Amino acid sequence: MRWTWIDRFVAFESGKSATAVKNLSLAEDHFADHFPGFPVMPAPLILEGLAQTGGILVGEARQYRENVVLAKMSNVKLHRDALAGEQLTYTTTLIDLNDTGARVAATARSGSDLVVEGEILFAHANPSQLPPGLPDTKFVFNGELTHLLRMAAAVSKPPAAGG
Repeated sequence: MRWTWIDRFVAFESGKSATAVKNLSLAEDHFADHFPGFPVMPAPLILEGLAQTGGILVGEARQYRENVVLAKMSNVKLHRDALAGEQLTYTTTLIDLNDTGARVAATARSGSDLVVEGEILFAHANPSQLPPGLPDTKFVFNGELTHLLRMAAAVSKPPAAGG
């Protein structure tokens, strides 16, 4: 994955829910073009951050055995723009999980304001279902996301006794 739209996880309950944040810095390239003089986070990038948060939740629930592929987003509602300088909180909650895929409820908020809500469906892909030339390396769960997963594990562990 080339771009990660999550800065860090702030809560992670295995098999249940995940919460991540994304700081919307004016220094990010997309704000220069979207829109000049009124820097707005493009809605597809907000949705991608939600999908990454939910995809990691689904992958971890299955011990990263399969590739998790975004299949569909449904009932998506954009309530307001997200502006440079804000912090988005992505929250995903596992609704269904089985051998073929998963469904999560997802919201993005800025403070107490609801920015986006919807449901995300993921499919589990085996090697024969992957595009030609794409190695079966659990492609979502490598590279930059490895760092985020370590952070998620640190968030979900209770502090050591006495410290």
